[in-house]
Amino acid sequence: MDLLRFITAGSVDDGKSTLIGRLLYDTDSIKVDQLETIQKQSKNKSEGEIDLALFTDGLRAEREQGITIDVAYKYFNTEKRKFIIADAPGHIQYTRNMVTGASNSDLIIILVDARLGVIEQTRRHTILASLLQLPHVVVTINKMDMVDFSQEVYDSIVAEYSKMAESLKIKDVKFIPISALNGDNIVNPSANMPWFKGETLLHLLENVNVAQDINYDESRFPVQYVIRPQSDDLHDYRGYAGKVLSGTYKKGDRVTVLPDGIESVVEAVEVHGLEVEEAFAPQSAVIRLKDDIDINRGDLIVKQSDIIKISQDVQATICWMDNRPLVKGNKYLLQVQSKRVRCVIKEINYKIDVNTLERHEDFDQVGLNDVVNVTIKTASPIAYDSYNTLRANGGAILIDETAHTTVAGCMLQ
Repeated sequence: MDLLRFITAGSVDDGKSTLIGRLLYDTDSIKVDQLETIQKQSKNKSEGEIDLALFTDGLRAEREQGITIDVAYKYFNTEKRKFIIADAPGHIQYTRNMVTGASNSDLIIILVDARLGVIEQTRRHTILASLLQLPHVVVTINKMDMVDFSQEVYDSIVAEYSKMAESLKIKDVKFIPISALNGDNIVNPSANMPWFKGETLLHLLENVNVAQDINYDESRFPVQYVIRPQSDDLHDYRGYAGKVLSGTYKKGDRVTVLPDGIESVVEAVEVHGLEVEEAFAPQSAVIRLKDDIDINRGDLIVKQSDIIKISQDVQATICWMDNRPLVKGNKYLLQVQSKRVRCVIKEINYKIDVNTLERHEDFDQVGLNDVVNVTIKTASPIAYDSYNTLRANGGAILIDETAHTTVAGCMLQ
């Protein structure tokens, strides 16, 4: 059974938490004791109604204010697929939370209030989705029950959003009119909108093809752990464990270990402790090489014919996540997959307006939630891909070595 990671985003009170609660409730993914607790806390319990948003609004501050602050992760599965949901905050001051949740997602659900249409937060989250190269966008026009299930309202929002998506070059966009509160077009088709001939939200989530998003042309295997049992029966065993980010690996493949550029040949590939003909993304595997090479955690094994960047000067678009401002000359750790290197912010090139994608070169400082383009100087060369061409190996984070906290999410260029 495969896995789909998706995130919900939208403006405040668009119904993100209610939508997720509806999905969990209608797919029988809520435990009895949790359901009983929510029933007691629901504001409308006297009328027999359940406040579905409480299933995801886990923080006390969220429940008191009726908003989402943190990224709430929920898990459920159907007969066809497993799901991990990230419920992202709608407030502008929590942009970093939305970026964090979206960076690991295959799909984003953007909610639009049918009464308000496409607003500033809708545009902001769509622009962030385009920057993060999310392959699938689902626009759910929510609260259709409050506009009398009007097809005219739905068509107008679809037309306006489609123009924006086209300008941002978002390829896969789907639209669904829903009522998260009442369950219209969530799990079952809505009798209130017979004019809509598309699929329900759950059907779309169960059937969206995420396998086609994996790059099988370039092979990337970051080493996470070197296995050396040094036992009597496995005296010469040396295996390199990790996850195949993209491409495939099989016995006989000629590979290069980066960043040192040492060449070798794959002697064997193991998955779940057994030798296999081939390992492919996104499998976890162990690769054994014919040559005895000094390979460490963070090194990257690629096919010899693959083209990849190796440099100490790295340009990146970053989302700043720290309360302290970003300053040229600051020193951090840059982590790309399992490799960590010390680095310094060499230049702050420009700031990106997340509402318009305009670039601004005149700014005072870089603060919390700002998106900027920087040049990073690393202490030693790193091997990486452009985020726009190979998302799996183009993402990174900046870490404050002293505080042991992540201060920025990076899209390498």
